[in-house]
Amino acid sequence: MADVFKLGFIGAGNMAESIGRGVVNSGVLQPASIRTAHRRAERRVVFDSFGVKILESNAQVVEDSEIVVISVKPQVVKKVLLELKPILSEEKLLVSVAAGIKIKDLQEWSGQRRIIRVMPNTPSAVGQGASVMCVGEMATKKDEERVASLFRAIGKVWVADEKYFDAVTGLSGSGPAYIYLAIEAMADGGVAAGLPRDLALGLASQTVLGAAAMVKHTGKHPGQLKDEVTSPAGTTIAGIQELERGAFRSNLISAVVAATKRCRELSQS
Repeated sequence: MADVFKLGFIGAGNMAESIGRGVVNSGVLQPASIRTAHRRAERRVVFDSFGVKILESNAQVVEDSEIVVISVKPQVVKKVLLELKPILSEEKLLVSVAAGIKIKDLQEWSGQRRIIRVMPNTPSAVGQGASVMCVGEMATKKDEERVASLFRAIGKVWVADEKYFDAVTGLSGSGPAYIYLAIEAMADGGVAAGLPRDLALGLASQTVLGAAAMVKHTGKHPGQLKDEVTSPAGTTIAGIQELERGAFRSNLISAVVAATKRCRELSQS
């Protein structure tokens, strides 16, 4: 028998929409089990379009939910939690997807200790998210299972200590942008080599998708897969030599480290 619970979103932005749609489409919850509130009519219309219950206020969402997802922008999390603190109770599980906000701050602002922090990323919007969960001290195994089921509906989920979250942000949080740059550059290369723009972009994006699927589904190390497509004195090794000349791998490593460092700075400010 399916585990049924009431899920509420504080903040009805793109991430909340991605989670809500994924949960409904995968059958984890019926739309009637999900609720949110928002000042802007266009956001209410979006959630209403796939059956989510629209309430008048955040306070009503909290009162009518067992799991409360804090999906507002990081800079307003403190204000929102302080406002909701009087009506939050340990009967409710608090889930935060706000980047850079630590569990200890969430506890202090909300008065709650039953908290799970999740770092998803933007490909969640197309069901291909990479989400990492950190489970707070008072969250139960059932809480963890329920939250994992929500984020499995929009991609893949890992559980890790909170100390890794800045690096998670630098890799999977910011990482899609690095890959978009690579796709754009590969497509530009195709155009430079004589391909029509739409064909070049289609080939570049499908090639990245296919390569990621090979790593994911074969279980082979990416270095082994690279070797398998690299013939002696062939076209691929000529391209790889150019990438190595431009410090391609070193630049990607540096990008992840720089984004991690910036995340650490932001979370301490």
